[in-house]
Amino acid sequence: MLAAALLASGCAHGGAERSDVAATPSATPDWRSMATPADRDRLRNWRTAWMAALAAARVVSPKEVAAQGELFDPDLALPGSPPPPGDYRCRVFKLGTGRAATPGYVAYPFFDCRIEQEGDVLSFYKRTGSQRPVGLILPDSEVRGIFLGTLMLSDETAPLDYGRDTTRDMAGRVERVAEGRWRIALPYPRFESTLDVIELVPAG
Repeated sequence: MLAAALLASGCAHGGAERSDVAATPSATPDWRSMATPADRDRLRNWRTAWMAALAAARVVSPKEVAAQGELFDPDLALPGSPPPPGDYRCRVFKLGTGRAATPGYVAYPFFDCRIEQEGDVLSFYKRTGSQRPVGLILPDSEVRGIFLGTLMLSDETAPLDYGRDTTRDMAGRVERVAEGRWRIALPYPRFESTLDVIELVPAG
């Protein structure tokens, strides 16, 4: 229930509109009323971020970018259920750069992640690594969910409330790109890159 508590407490800090959503857990949550204005803006401009990130990544690592195929295709979103509850292997790709000294493409090794059912929504959290996203996957369309959460760092044992620290808030699109393969695409993350893509594949 960690992620549900995270979003519920975070929404309560965002004003009357989001507090009303948090107070009615039986209703299907609307991510637009829960997201901060900054995160709604990031999600509106996802394509601009994606195309700029791809262009920068292809300059420095064209073969590596091409090898990921559908994972980096901005227009691919397959119908079907969101990632079901269970254990996953996930890895983070950082595309594009906001700093001159930062490479335009970085691929991290696989880490352990978990998805759980929490009422009408799913929670996602990265279990290992020095940067660990945690939050909720909220419904958006037949082919897409929206991830809202926050980033845990280093040896932290509890996440910050969503909406309390804009440098930690995370917002992304959750899509299935192949059989047993999903992604969370995060435009304009607060750190080095222009786009972060988290790949998820079932563990085992």
